[in-house]
Amino acid sequence: MLIREKMKSHKFSAAEQTVVDYILTTPETLADLTVQEIAKKNFTHPSTLIRIAKKLEYSGWSELKTAYLEEWQYLNTHFSDIDANLPFSSSDGITTIAKKIAQLEQTTIEDTLSLIHHDDLQKAKQLILSAKQIRIFASNANTLISQDFALKMNRIGKNVAISTTFGESMYEAYNCSEETCCILISYTGENSMIRRSVDALKEKQAKIIAITSIGENYLSSHCDALLPITTREKLYSKIGNFTTNTSICYLLDVLYSVVFAENYQKNLNHLIQLGQIVDNRKSNVDIMREAKPIDALKITDSWIPN
Repeated sequence: MLIREKMKSHKFSAAEQTVVDYILTTPETLADLTVQEIAKKNFTHPSTLIRIAKKLEYSGWSELKTAYLEEWQYLNTHFSDIDANLPFSSSDGITTIAKKIAQLEQTTIEDTLSLIHHDDLQKAKQLILSAKQIRIFASNANTLISQDFALKMNRIGKNVAISTTFGESMYEAYNCSEETCCILISYTGENSMIRRSVDALKEKQAKIIAITSIGENYLSSHCDALLPITTREKLYSKIGNFTTNTSICYLLDVLYSVVFAENYQKNLNHLIQLGQIVDNRKSNVDIMREAKPIDALKITDSWIPN
C-alpha cells in the first residue's frame, strides 16, 4: 500500500486530518517547510505531525516526510507521455505501435533504475555471493522470465534453482536453510503462495531478496533486500504486462551483472572456455564471428587453460 493510500484510509483526529489533507494536496511544498511552518499553516501544534507519523508506523515526521516525498516524486516522474496500461490505440499503425513499445520499454528501464537503492543492491549481491544455494520463487510469467537469469548464473557456477512444479513451492521452501538465498518475484507481493513461502523461509532463516512493487506489501515488509519493480500497471485492465516484465528482466540482468563483476575476469574467461568447447555455431557476419580458439585464449594475460 502506498503512503498516500494509507493516509486516505487511516482514521485521524480532526486536527490530524487537516494536516493530512494539506500533505495530500500540496506535496510540492513540503520539502522546504519545517514542522513548525506546516503546523502554523494548518493552525495546529507541531506534535500533530509527529502523531500522524507514528500512526503511519514511522519513527517521526522526518522519516515520513522523506518517504512520502520520494513516493510522490516517483509517481510524478516518467510515463508522462505514454500510458503503461494502454500504450497504443486501435487506430495506430504497425510502425507507430513499434515506436510506442520501444518508448514504453525505454521509459520502464529508466523508471526502474530510479527505484534502485545502492545499499539494497549491494546487500542483494552479497546475499547471493555468500549463499550455498540460490532459489527463485515466482508464478506464471515471472517463472518464465527468471529462467534466463538462472541459466546465466548457472553458467558461471552459481547454483540457481527455480520452483516450477505447482504445489511444490512449500516443500521447497521448508527444505531451505540459513545458507539459502531466495529471490521472490511478485508484482503485488500479496498472493497466497508468496505469503506462505515468506513465512516458511523466515522460519528456516533463509535470506530473502524481494522483487516487488513499491509501497508496503507482505513481501517487501519481510525481505532482507528489496529491488522495486516499476509500479504503473493495473492488475488486469491493460493490454499486457509490458512494464512489469521489462522491469523484472532489467532487475535480474542487473543482479546477474553485479554478481558477475565481483569476479569479472575469472567469469569471463570461464564463459569463453565453455563457449569454445560447447558452442559450435558458425556465422558469415563479421560482428558475430569469433576469433580462432588459439587467438581467443590470448584475450587476457590471466587466461590459463586447464
